[in-house]
Amino acid sequence: MNQPLAYVHPGAKIAKNVVIEPFTTIHNNVTIGEGTWIGSNVTIMEGARIGKNCNIFPGAVISAPPQDLKYQGEETTVEIGNNTTIRECATINKGTADRMKTVIGKNCLIMAYCHVAHDCFVGDGCIFSNDSTLAGHVTIGQNVVLAGMVAVHQFVSIGKHAFVTGGSLVRKDVPPFVKAAREPLSYVGINSVGLRRRGFESDKIREIQNIYRILYQKNYNNSQAAEIIEAEMEATPERDEILQFIRDSQRGIMKGYFSTN
Repeated sequence: MNQPLAYVHPGAKIAKNVVIEPFTTIHNNVTIGEGTWIGSNVTIMEGARIGKNCNIFPGAVISAPPQDLKYQGEETTVEIGNNTTIRECATINKGTADRMKTVIGKNCLIMAYCHVAHDCFVGDGCIFSNDSTLAGHVTIGQNVVLAGMVAVHQFVSIGKHAFVTGGSLVRKDVPPFVKAAREPLSYVGINSVGLRRRGFESDKIREIQNIYRILYQKNYNNSQAAEIIEAEMEATPERDEILQFIRDSQRGIMKGYFSTN
């Protein structure tokens, strides 16, 4: 890590076997775990907490102050889990007084030119394709895939194992296990390919499909659908995950593709 053309503040805590390429700047109050590689022309600002075996590519800016006029210089952080890759020119802002941190989970891939704003919580195993953008206070579950140029509105939640197609505008909450597409963003089916890749059996996928048929194809409102799902479907972790997501939604969940509302 002894790279004479990089600047590392004496207050930064850099673990063994970290590689720092030329022209990178690492500020005070930064922690970087073992085995991480930091490419050229990366800027890592105060409050960054980067895990082990991460890869951060040239031009990325980690833990810059939030682009939020309410931010008053609070001591906040960005936390990046182990084995996560941040590609070229991606930007990840630290938190505000709301959540005090921005979190990217383990084993994530954040592709080039993505932006993760302040106070976002991103679960493990997520993939964000090029130019995808999260506004502030977004919550994303584990193993979510955002295709290229997806824009997520502030305070939106996306449930785990969801897939959002490229160029989508995400204004409403996206429930777990689904595919989301069209404009306005709508339910277009189960993310069956992603679920199979992650070890879900066919019976489990059919169970999830049956739950969403009640929610999206029976002309019930969300409250009615939740009551019927709870009454008629066997209690399983997946059923309970979907019900909890529906009931916790603050912005409301996205509509079915057939809806004219």
